[in-house]
Amino acid sequence: MNSDNGTRRKVCKLQHVNNTVSFDPETLTEIQGMFSKIRTYVKPSAGEWCVPDPNATLRHSAEEHHGLQVLKASLNEVKNQLSDKNVQVWHQHTNSTNRAGKAIAAVRSAANAEICTQAWCKFYEILGTFNLLPEEALQNGELNTVHLCEAPGAFITALNHYIKTSETTRYCDWSWAANTLNPYHEANGGSTTIFDDRLVANTLPWWFFGSDNTGNIMIQKHLLELQAFVANMRRVDVVTADGSFDCQEKPDEQEALVASLHYCEVTAALLLLSPGGSFVLKMFTLYEHSSICLLYLLTCCFHSVNVFKPATSKSGNSEVYVVCLNYDGKETVRPLLSKLIRNYGPHLADREALFPNSLVPESFLKQHEEVCSYFHTLQVETITENLRLSDEMSTQQRQHLDYIRDCTAQQYLQRFQVSFLPRSRWISRNTVSPACCSVSSGRPQGQKKQTGSFNERRELQTMSWRERIKRGCHATWVQTHFTGALGTGCVLKGPLSGCHVDSWYVIVGAALPAVRNSAFCDGGLLNHLNEALLDTAVDWTHAPPCDSCHVVSTASILSDVAGLCIFTADSDGNRKHRQCLVFGGCSVWDACESQLGDLVFTFSPEPSAPPRGCITLHDGDPLYQQQLLGCVAFAVQTLNSGDALLLPVFSAFTRVTAAVVLCLHACFRSITFRCPPPSGIVGTVLVCVGFCPEAAARLRPVLTDVHNCMGQLLRGEEDSGKNLPSGHHSQILQFVPMEELLTGGLTEFLRTMNSEIIQQKLHLLMQS
Repeated sequence: MNSDNGTRRKVCKLQHVNNTVSFDPETLTEIQGMFSKIRTYVKPSAGEWCVPDPNATLRHSAEEHHGLQVLKASLNEVKNQLSDKNVQVWHQHTNSTNRAGKAIAAVRSAANAEICTQAWCKFYEILGTFNLLPEEALQNGELNTVHLCEAPGAFITALNHYIKTSETTRYCDWSWAANTLNPYHEANGGSTTIFDDRLVANTLPWWFFGSDNTGNIMIQKHLLELQAFVANMRRVDVVTADGSFDCQEKPDEQEALVASLHYCEVTAALLLLSPGGSFVLKMFTLYEHSSICLLYLLTCCFHSVNVFKPATSKSGNSEVYVVCLNYDGKETVRPLLSKLIRNYGPHLADREALFPNSLVPESFLKQHEEVCSYFHTLQVETITENLRLSDEMSTQQRQHLDYIRDCTAQQYLQRFQVSFLPRSRWISRNTVSPACCSVSSGRPQGQKKQTGSFNERRELQTMSWRERIKRGCHATWVQTHFTGALGTGCVLKGPLSGCHVDSWYVIVGAALPAVRNSAFCDGGLLNHLNEALLDTAVDWTHAPPCDSCHVVSTASILSDVAGLCIFTADSDGNRKHRQCLVFGGCSVWDACESQLGDLVFTFSPEPSAPPRGCITLHDGDPLYQQQLLGCVAFAVQTLNSGDALLLPVFSAFTRVTAAVVLCLHACFRSITFRCPPPSGIVGTVLVCVGFCPEAAARLRPVLTDVHNCMGQLLRGEEDSGKNLPSGHHSQILQFVPMEELLTGGLTEFLRTMNSEIIQQKLHLLMQS
């Protein structure tokens, strides 16, 4: 084994450290050790490490390796001591003991880095530790990179920072493409999807989400589509893969849970990379047979394979980065690569082992066990120290830790020559996208936050959805009774100018099986609602009203509309009548009169609520969306200047329904909503007043085209049969670009309205 592969840059060597801060020898040794957690596989000179015969692959069962399983059991035994620790308290404690814990703040202060997260610092450390960017690319002045499972995009922004502040790369012509689970696809679940869209929203043309719009890289078709997506790159120099799942509920099986994802990421890298290229793969523990096979394959395909634990990766976790340099090229691995592509998918590692144990040389296994033992020791020492310090930490120990943390942060800046980058040179300031940097403000960033201890969270999963709500952060709000109609103070002022209708386009993808996330509401609330609706003991279609809540009357809404309308006079001084188009019959609205003052009501059938079998589709049901769009198309064709519209909407979680509201925003002087709705009306009522025919004229053909397209898709499903797998179904997922849906006041309006809708539904369900 070799602990220093010789590939680290001169800037990382000890003699580079300038005299800004002088360290005592003991401190210097400790800090140097933090930045030197590397193990490199050394190939035997005889050339016995070679790509196995494809005919012998994916045919045998996985095998356990006794020595590695001993390490796994030992590590899990130490981790088990954390099961009763409150995760927030424990994280706060480990943050305070993390030697590199101040590095991120130091970088933010010194560098003005874009999306300066822990991931940013880790990748910047990798860039400064290895010759990751191929010499050929730097000499040619052209660099092309592909980033898998990349949200929120810190690897990309770190690379941008590195290129633009380094003397050797600052004039390099850099192109990039990225993939991630689409944070805007409503069927992507919260445990796997990163919703921090600060970079994504501003650079959407550079992101690959596949033909079904999910962004799932573990779909075979998407792998081949991704290859076509980056085909304009003359060569691919670097591929990074930072993927993982939320494994906090099964931390002892993290390696097995992410194995298939790692196989897919490696297959993608081997397919995309050009000869001489580099690959960075995030992994965790390396004890299972699947990891052995994967690491062996990489050592057969690259000149140098290194397992690296960045100083800025918390030393108590299992995370490591496999840094592979100088790819031999596809020709070396082509037959096996073809077989990997044929078997590509989410269960690639769950079937047969990639290689039988007999095809993995003993010399490799010996080195691999040494790698695992080295990182096992580091992790166990850290957890043990943190446990000890959590019980008792002296003032002297605290002072020493703080001193080390300060020195480490300073050393990080010096070692990696972190320089200031003006905001004007950030990626999100160099795009053609009209979305601003703050488009995602207000949306929860990243994964859901864990609370309580592991044992408490496991106990919580056995409880009913009602109990989980009562113990959660939304408990008081959900159980609060309505004292009046909500929405009166939430107003969208229009008509919205600047709609780029000519650049709108339709995205058709796999039909939504459920709405699991939304860019337009709180994910935790939506999860609560979906859990409640799946309770077979609850009839959500006939939830009785709450006796303690204020009852909104149809008369009050009709009166509100009359009060909001502006009535003008003709040349004789007589006030002109205004029309209010109301979706829902007279009986539903309890309207005895067809006129209120100078406001004349016209009633029309409202969109049907999604069927009982689609309860977690909400407003994502294709038939409901078609009817809703049909109502809006009818309204903009029949209303006259100054007229009003009352439109019940089931919710506005999806991009399609959000776009419908944006279209109304473009056509009316103001929009508000009324929630809870009056008895008998299904959905919150949108109150739109001050119709503007000029603004609506440009929208009419778009609405008609999208409505017709929806009809064709629905008819096509009927013709082809509805018993096909859900992946064969398709529906319109979007027809207004996300950049437009995320700008202006629309996003805040929708989040407010959707929150009230969820609160009202949960409130009634909690009473029933």
